[in-house]
Amino acid sequence: MFGKLIEEKIREAMEAGEFDNLPGEGKPIDLEAYFATPAELRLSYSVLKSARCLPEEVELRKEIESLTEQLAVCTDDGQRRRLNEQIRSKTLKLNLLTDSNRRQRGKRS
Repeated sequence: MFGKLIEEKIREAMEAGEFDNLPGEGKPIDLEAYFATPAELRLSYSVLKSARCLPEEVELRKEIESLTEQLAVCTDDGQRRRLNEQIRSKTLKLNLLTDSNRRQRGKRS
């Protein structure tokens, strides 16, 4: 019963054009960040992401990825040093946070 209702609502939305011109339309879904997240945290992170509330670890991973992309195209030596330092700093913070979370989970087990 719910399946038919859901299908009907989706069909109505498609006919109304509610799925037209969505961001990323026609492009493959990038699941790299999803699979980079530890399996035991994926569901909770997904729920938080849907609520637009990302955990600090995820934000740090995104920032590191963005800085790495900037570094790849950067030609200025001074800027490259600053980007490398930011990457190292954020990576250290991520590693400390991940280790702390791992230790907390170990204490609860």
